[in-house]
Amino acid sequence: MSVGFVGLGNMGQGMADNLLEKGADLTVYNRSVSKVEAMIERGAKGASSLAEMTLAVDVVLVCLANVQTSRNALLGDDGVMANAKPGQVIVDHGTVDIATSRACADAAEAKGAHFLDAPISGGPGGANDGTLTIMVGGTEEAFEAAHEYLIKMGANVKLMGPTGAGTAMKLINQLLVGVHTIAAAEAFALANSAGVDIQVAADLLGVSWGGSTMVERSAPITAARAFPGSGAPLRLIHKDLSIIKQLAIDEGLSLQLTKMSQEMYDTMMQQGKNELDIAAILELIEERSE
Repeated sequence: MSVGFVGLGNMGQGMADNLLEKGADLTVYNRSVSKVEAMIERGAKGASSLAEMTLAVDVVLVCLANVQTSRNALLGDDGVMANAKPGQVIVDHGTVDIATSRACADAAEAKGAHFLDAPISGGPGGANDGTLTIMVGGTEEAFEAAHEYLIKMGANVKLMGPTGAGTAMKLINQLLVGVHTIAAAEAFALANSAGVDIQVAADLLGVSWGGSTMVERSAPITAARAFPGSGAPLRLIHKDLSIIKQLAIDEGLSLQLTKMSQEMYDTMMQQGKNELDIAAILELIEERSE
């Protein structure tokens, strides 16, 4: 079996590195040719187009930054689905809307191929370490076919249900990431105001009911105000909450904390702070507290 990987970005590079280092027969494609050339020097094969890569492999993994880029690569005129082969498994690791995942599944089925929506969580660190959580939607048959590659990239790989279930699970996760990041930032703003050391507070919260993954993650970043140069820039959670907001409208759900959180990230984006770490939402809380 051979595997192709599309998208050598913040997350994709670490994922592709793990595939190569763990013995996969790997072909890569990326719009930035220099990244492909670097992988070829390390032993991977390179493709000059999506069509070339898709036709060369048994399993195609795609990890791109936003919904439109993912749709272009997967559903475009000469993209992955247009060149899919019967029996092939195509996996989307991007965070997209459920409608996109279902459109990809329909397009794959029309070519006799299989599709898995398999978004990821764990950040660039998890991608580099091969410890990602991978949430998968699709058939058991397709999951089993792709499993040997998924476990090279992730420590927690789970089939959540049929098409769309992986995407839904990632959106649930991102809802909590977005809300919990703001809750942690509010707690840290209070700690600063009261003269409580943020890291000491976070350590105690870690053994108390108020602890969370986002408290643990954000504490050292916030204490050092190390917001620039992040692998988890604010623009990404803003994009995900926008998808969730639309899903809530479509499903008739009242997600008030999500709406309020998205409004705060909206404001940060309007201030040009889109590349700062998500924990930088503290700056908006401080601004509104003056």
